[in-house]
Amino acid sequence: MKKAIKIAAVIIFIAVLGSIIFGVFYIRKHGLSAREEPSRVEAFLARNVRKIATPAGASETKNPETMTDEKWAEAREHFVAHCSACHGVDGRGNTAFGRNMYPKASDLSSGQTQGLSDGELFYIITNGIRFTGMPAFGDEDTPESIWHLVAFIRRLPDLSDEELKQMSGLSGEAVEEQNDKKPETGKTAVALKQRTSTPHSHGLGEKRHKH
Repeated sequence: MKKAIKIAAVIIFIAVLGSIIFGVFYIRKHGLSAREEPSRVEAFLARNVRKIATPAGASETKNPETMTDEKWAEAREHFVAHCSACHGVDGRGNTAFGRNMYPKASDLSSGQTQGLSDGELFYIITNGIRFTGMPAFGDEDTPESIWHLVAFIRRLPDLSDEELKQMSGLSGEAVEEQNDKKPETGKTAVALKQRTSTPHSHGLGEKRHKH
């Protein structure tokens, strides 16, 4: 019995050592560019690590907030101002930041994200995900505003064209398009430059907000 355990331990050690050596050679040959697509193995590990890292109690938590017109408006503006830089106003992640991150910013309208429970979304926004572009915003936003954001994320797959147009305007995209078509001068040009050049941070929350 002890001999079998020793053999198993040796095999595991050799496998781990081999993986480390392979990883070192792979990195030295290919580098760590963020332009590459994560491998299937990385994607598989990331999904499962997220499941393991989310406490069971958190995943079972229900959204305690009852949404009103005022809360919907607040959540929409919150998402546009602090999440759209990476996730886009439609939540699909097709932005200069989102598509060039490693891994790419999540498509929040996808079945994979929508399949997460309210508690899991709340936990991710609050605590972030290590080794990705998703930071933790538990110290930046109130629990209430994060729950409002969770409710709004649920709406992303069903946003109307009118809502998307309104959100694009809020994000400054409409101003940028207008500025590209017709150069402005004087005070108007200065105002447009200030509005469209305001830096956005990664993630899904205010003050530094990202997804």
